[in-house]
Amino acid sequence: MKFGVVVFPGSNCDSDTLYVVKEVFNQEAEFLWHKDHDLKNSDCIIFPGGFSYGDYLRSGAIARFSPLIKEVREFALDGGLVLGICNGFQILLELGLLPGAMLRNKNLKFLCQHVNIRIDNTDTPFTLAGNVGQVLSIPIAHFDGNYYINNNGFNDLNKQDQIVFRYSEPNGNLSKKSNVNGSIQSIAGLINKNGNVLGMMPHPERASEAILGSDDGRVIFESIIQYLNKAKKPC
Repeated sequence: MKFGVVVFPGSNCDSDTLYVVKEVFNQEAEFLWHKDHDLKNSDCIIFPGGFSYGDYLRSGAIARFSPLIKEVREFALDGGLVLGICNGFQILLELGLLPGAMLRNKNLKFLCQHVNIRIDNTDTPFTLAGNVGQVLSIPIAHFDGNYYINNNGFNDLNKQDQIVFRYSEPNGNLSKKSNVNGSIQSIAGLINKNGNVLGMMPHPERASEAILGSDDGRVIFESIIQYLNKAKKPC
């Protein structure tokens, strides 16, 4: 099993993500420099969090033009697993691999705190190790995390069961208070129609060891590993 972690100028969660995959889950992983054209035979590509290109112009807007994006797009369109975390989610939106856009947080402040997110869909390679309704405590760190999509787009997300995570109270209830950034219908993460590309604003790599205050983020990585192990088993 091999993970590729894409590195852009301004990425600041790339080393954290690589550490979790290699040291916590004992999987093979490599950095993928944004100027290269080699995915290094990765089974799952991760766009980590950070501030690619300093978030100049718009979060993720410049990263979409990096050379490696061509290979990642082809990989995704061919069914390869792609996970975008925080800035990685923003990049996936800019690429059009996921629908919608990110606005500034509702209070116009950078948010860095633990939040609760409810799993609403476990029929994905990224959540199959979890349970529907399960609440995870995972940190966020963003300024542009207010997810928006128009009514037609939102109806399409619901129809296709593409909403994977929602900001919630610890008991799983949705509320205005728990929706810390103002995202439409409390959306914290969603998947594409083909089910192989996931974007999420919370940072599971920052919640993968109990010493960090929560290891709830393990569910995402465990799910990916289980899915790939099953996919690679000989018939």
